[in-house]
Amino acid sequence: MKHFRCFLISISVLINILLFSFVWGSFQSVISAKNIIQSQNEDQSEGTDKNVNPEAVKILRRSMDYLSSLNLFSVQGQSTYEDILSTGQRVDYEMSGSVTVSRPNKLRAENIGSNFSQIFYYDGESLSLYNPNKKVYATEQAPGTIDELLYFAQDSLQMHLQFADLLYSNAFQLLTEDLTYATVIGKELIGEIQCDHLLFSKPGVDFQIWIDDITNPLPYKLVITDTATPELLSFSTVLGDWNLNPEITGNTFYFTPPKGTKKIMFLKAEATPLSGNKNLKEK
Repeated sequence: MKHFRCFLISISVLINILLFSFVWGSFQSVISAKNIIQSQNEDQSEGTDKNVNPEAVKILRRSMDYLSSLNLFSVQGQSTYEDILSTGQRVDYEMSGSVTVSRPNKLRAENIGSNFSQIFYYDGESLSLYNPNKKVYATEQAPGTIDELLYFAQDSLQMHLQFADLLYSNAFQLLTEDLTYATVIGKELIGEIQCDHLLFSKPGVDFQIWIDDITNPLPYKLVITDTATPELLSFSTVLGDWNLNPEITGNTFYFTPPKGTKKIMFLKAEATPLSGNKNLKEK
C-alpha cells in the first residue's frame, strides 16, 4: 500500500478528500468503451505519446486551473476506502466529509466515520484538530498558506486531509507528474451532472476523475486505485454540493476549545485515509 498512500498524500487532489461506488456496465458497454479508447489513441497526432490522449490532459488542466482560481468555496463528499481483512475478504469503509477553503490561508475540513469524528481548523497561523466525540483537541503552529499547510501536515504530522488532492494550487502538475497513460472514457452522469470520465495512470497508481462538462468544470468523482499490489484496492470519493460563495462566520476557520475539552499532542504516525484519531496522543 506504500505507493497508494504516498499518492493520496502527494497529489493530495481530492480532497476527506475524500466517497464513491463502482458501476459495472454490460459486456457490450465494456467492449464499446475499449473501442472508443483505442480509437482515441489512434487519432492522436504524431510526436505525442500514443498512450497519453491530449484531450484528457486538456480537460483535466481546465478543471484544476479553474479550481485553483477559486478564492472561496466549499464542497461535501462521501468516500469509500477498500481494505483486505486478515481472513482474506475485501471490505469497504465509509466516511463523509466537507471542506471550506478561503485562499490563500484559511481552511476547515470535517471527517466523519464509523469510529471517529474530526474537525480541522486552519487560520493561517495554526492548525487545530478537534475530536468532538472524545472531547480532545491538538493545536500546532502552521505555515502561512494552504499549500504550505498541506505539505506541513504530510511531512511534519504525517496527516492527510480529506480532499487535499484537489486543494493544492498546482494540483494539475501534481496529478500529471510521471503520467504514463491518459484517455477519455466518455460522457457519464454523476447524479444529475453530465461529466467527462477520464482515466490516467502513473507508476503504481491509476486514477479516474469525472468532471462537469456543461457548466463549471468541477470534479464530481475521483477513484484512486493501487496498481502496485495484486488486490488493486481503491479509494473513491463522490463530491457534491459545491458552493462558490459559502457563508463564513467568525468560527469557521478559528478554533476555540469548548468547555470540558482536553488538550493533547499530535502523534506522528503513518497517515491513512482512515487514520481516525491516531494523529492524537495524550500528554
